[in-house]
Order: sequence, then C-alpha cells, then structure tokens
Amino acid sequence: MKLYQVDAFTDKLFHGNPAGVCILEDSLSEEVMQNIAMEMNLSETAFLQSQGDYYLLRWFTPETEVDLCGHATLASAHILWEEGYVEKEKEIVFHTKSGILKAKKEGEYITLDFPLEEPKAASAPENLVKALNIPFLYVGKNRMDYLVETESEEILRDLKPDFELLKKVDTRGVIVTAKSSSPEFDFVSRFFAPKVGVNEDPVTGSAHAALAPYWSKKLQKTQLVAYQASKRGGVLKLRIDDQRVYISGKAITFFKTEIKDCR
Repeated sequence: MKLYQVDAFTDKLFHGNPAGVCILEDSLSEEVMQNIAMEMNLSETAFLQSQGDYYLLRWFTPETEVDLCGHATLASAHILWEEGYVEKEKEIVFHTKSGILKAKKEGEYITLDFPLEEPKAASAPENLVKALNIPFLYVGKNRMDYLVETESEEILRDLKPDFELLKKVDTRGVIVTAKSSSPEFDFVSRFFAPKVGVNEDPVTGSAHAALAPYWSKKLQKTQLVAYQASKRGGVLKLRIDDQRVYISGKAITFFKTEIKDCR
C-alpha cells in the first residue's frame, strides 16, 4: 500500500495540518485502518480506494472513524493529482459517510465542495463553560460540533482549555471563533476534539462548514478568508451558496512510502 503524509491548508512544510493518505488496492478491515491511523498518530488518516470514476474515502483519527474531515480530503486530492492517479484538469469525486464530496484544482488552490453544516443556537453544557472559561457571545451546535464565539482574537489565542472536562461534552469537537483583529482575515478559530483523540486540530476544514454560514450571516458576505490560529496555523478561502460551502486551500507533500501488508 502507498502511504503519504501531506501538510494541508498551507504551502510550507511544518505548517497547516498534517494528514496521512493511504491508497488501497484492496479493501481493508476497519480494525486494520484504525491500527494504521493509530500508528500514523496524526489527527486524521484518509483511506482511498478507486471505484473507476470515483473514490471511496474514509477518515480515521488515532482513536476512531469520523464522518467528515476537510484537511485529509484536501490532502487526498493533492496526492491523487500530484502522483498521477487522476489527471490534473479532472474533478475528483469522493463517496463518503457525509455523502458525495468533490475536489477540483483552481490555480494553486484545491477547492472542496462540502455540505453546509450550519449550527443552531444551543444551550452551553456546564462542562463546556467550565472547560473553556472564556466569555461566550454565542453558542451553537450542528450534528458534529459545538460552536462558540468569544469576544476577541486575543482571548481566543490565549485560550487553554481543560481537555479532561471537554472529553465529557457530548460532541465530536468544539469550535471557538472570534472576529479577526487583522484586515487580512474575516475571522479566526481554533478546534478542540479530545473526545476523538485530538486535543487541538491544527486546521479543520470540516469546522469551516459550520463557520462559513455563521460568519457569512454575521458579516453579510458570501466570500470569506479564515485563519485557524493553532501553533501551526492555516489559511482557508471560503465561498457559500444555499446548500454548499466551497473550501479552498493549498497542500504540500512531506513524504511518501510503502507499507507492508498488515492484514
């Protein structure tokens, strides 16, 4: 099996969000895919299998399978084009647990076609309030995550969550966001998912399926530029319509190798 590691939502090594990309010739059991993801020890490892005119795509953290992952999808598309699995001018179609996702090249950027995952206003669980210990301007929730807006980028950057308390919150992850203090970006965010084995994810494409509609309404804009303010950091360009969010970013390959038959 071919195995790659890609830094997504960046064009510089050691920035953005690293993802594993495993190209399968034959099906693997969930147990083996989970073991490979645990061995990679990245926030997500993607597993791809060609089905002719589309690819089956699944994502695993070191601890569990997830329903949607943006950066590992971006990394997968990058590898399929860069390594010649798919012609560069051709759109890539993925069949996933979140339905059909698409990727296409637009100059130096890869654009992902994702479903909108708009949050709805919600009450904040006590453990969420205690774990973050910051002012809340808004709390919402979609099928995967809580979204919390706080008062400033400074508060967001200084945030040090209590991860043990966050593990007790019934959710995949927690998105914390604020309006950007820089004119270069519309908003900033961070993403925490200790319950699925990722204390802080460096750059989270799927979180922006919630952030894009939230900030679009708040700022009255359909095109946005976002920065995820993790230690590694990453930039995402966003465009939304009634049903979809288009997430654009760059990617760079860190390594490629082969792994032994581990079935």
